[in-house]
Amino acid sequence: MIEMTSERFLALVAAYGADARRWPESERAAARAFAAAHPALAGPALAEADAADALLHESRVALPSMALRDRVIASAADAGLKARREGRRWLDRLALAMGAGWAAAACAGVIAGVMMTSWLTADVQAEAVLYQASLLGVDDAEVLG
Repeated sequence: MIEMTSERFLALVAAYGADARRWPESERAAARAFAAAHPALAGPALAEADAADALLHESRVALPSMALRDRVIASAADAGLKARREGRRWLDRLALAMGAGWAAAACAGVIAGVMMTSWLTADVQAEAVLYQASLLGVDDAEVLG
């Protein structure tokens, strides 16, 4: 168990309020034990924090108007877009250059494939033509007898 000092206890109460459920779990048991052991110090601090908590719970939060909300969102979006564009210009240029490189490589591959296909299949096409011609043509044995 963590040893609780008076300074740490007062800091916990000031930061998290009088409700022990909001205190850090690792220090909760030590703070409760300190409060039980030192009621003269803990009592007034907890009472003051409890009064502050009650005031905070009773206060109402004013809702912003829709016009203010829209202005804030628009200005945040504009600021974000400007910052993003200015900070990413070099990245956009790099991406464009890399994309252009990939496109050029793809086009070169397609052109090479088309050109090489006709050259590589020329022998096969010639053999097919000769084979078909031999099927339809007159055999030497038939001519010579």
